[in-house]
Amino acid sequence: MISATAVNDADNLLDLQSVTKAYKLETKQFLAVKDIDLHIKPGEFVCLLGPSGCGKSTLLRIIAGLNAATSGVVSYHGQPLKGVNPYTTIVFQTFALYPWLTVQENVEIALKARGVPADARTNRALKLIDTVGLDGFESAYPRELSGGMRQKVGFARAMAVEPELLCLDEPFSALDVLSAEALRGELMELWLKKKIPTKAILMVTHNIEEAVLMADRIVIMGKDPGHIVTEIAVTLHQPRQRKDTAFQSLVDKV
Repeated sequence: MISATAVNDADNLLDLQSVTKAYKLETKQFLAVKDIDLHIKPGEFVCLLGPSGCGKSTLLRIIAGLNAATSGVVSYHGQPLKGVNPYTTIVFQTFALYPWLTVQENVEIALKARGVPADARTNRALKLIDTVGLDGFESAYPRELSGGMRQKVGFARAMAVEPELLCLDEPFSALDVLSAEALRGELMELWLKKKIPTKAILMVTHNIEEAVLMADRIVIMGKDPGHIVTEIAVTLHQPRQRKDTAFQSLVDKV
């Protein structure tokens, strides 16, 4: 007989069970995160919220398979993850674009790495460039773009491989206030209207209002070592208004 827990786990997109990451520093050992349990279901927008140094970005890298956990189990669709997770991509806080490539070439490069034929690469890249609002800038180089536009290229490149789980590592923190607000709104529109193929989003942030504005669930982390303090469900309807009493009340609670 299959237990209810096993069925629920199989329904999850991602499962982290007792995940710990330790680094050796000369004669000492540094625990980045310890005993992390995290579950993400399809359709969720989850935020990892916590102070700098609590291991949020470390967890993203473990989930993407860029770093291996020291102990614990990372499962995707119920199967233990080995190596790089092919169903996940990360958008970093720095723009991480190749300066010698055009906007279109930067978006296409992820598809090229996966062996997608040239015609299909071009069609998918052009469609995504249009989706993120950069139509007409296909031939521009990163140095010719504003910070917000460069980060849009980062989003387009991450979405080009149609990830089931889109990981965002403080993607708005390097932008000015107005650009960040505009890009948040555009991402939420794409997500809520299902204009992107992504099944779930996991975003790292230390901005409380940003988490309450965007997430369905906020996972609050503490440090020394990184651990999960609590989780808070956000049941406010989208689009959310910062001046609403319920919004401000939840910000205060977080």
